[in-house]
Amino acid sequence: MTIARKVFSAGAVAGLSILIAGCMGGGGGGGGSARPAQTGIEGSWIDAQGTGLSTLSGGIFSTVATDTGQKLAEGSYVASGATSVQISGTSLIRQGSPISFNCLLVSTSQMNCTSQQGQQFVLTRRA
Repeated sequence: MTIARKVFSAGAVAGLSILIAGCMGGGGGGGGSARPAQTGIEGSWIDAQGTGLSTLSGGIFSTVATDTGQKLAEGSYVASGATSVQISGTSLIRQGSPISFNCLLVSTSQMNCTSQQGQQFVLTRRA
C-alpha cells in the first residue's frame, strides 16, 4: 500500500508540474503558442470589408489600410465602462477632417459602431 501511495504521489506531482509549466510557458517570444482570448476594447479591429485595421491601445486610436499599411486615421478614445467607447480623431485620407463615433462591445470579438453622422458599421477583433 505504501508503494502504491508513493507511485500515486509521484505521478500527481509530475502531472501538476506539467500543468504549471504549460501555464507558465509561452510568455517569451515565441513561435506557435496560442494567445489568450482578449477581452475589453483594446486590441486590433478590422472592418467588415477587410480594408482598414484599427488599433486601440492606451487611449490612442489609429487605422491603417490592410493592403498598403498607409495610416488612414488617428486620434484618441475614451472608454465608458467595460463595453462602450467614444473614438474621435482625424481622417488623414479626407484632408484632416474630424471623425467621431461611438462603439459598443457586443461580444469579445465584435464591436458595433455608429459615426456622428449616423452611419453604422461593425468591427471584428483580429487575432
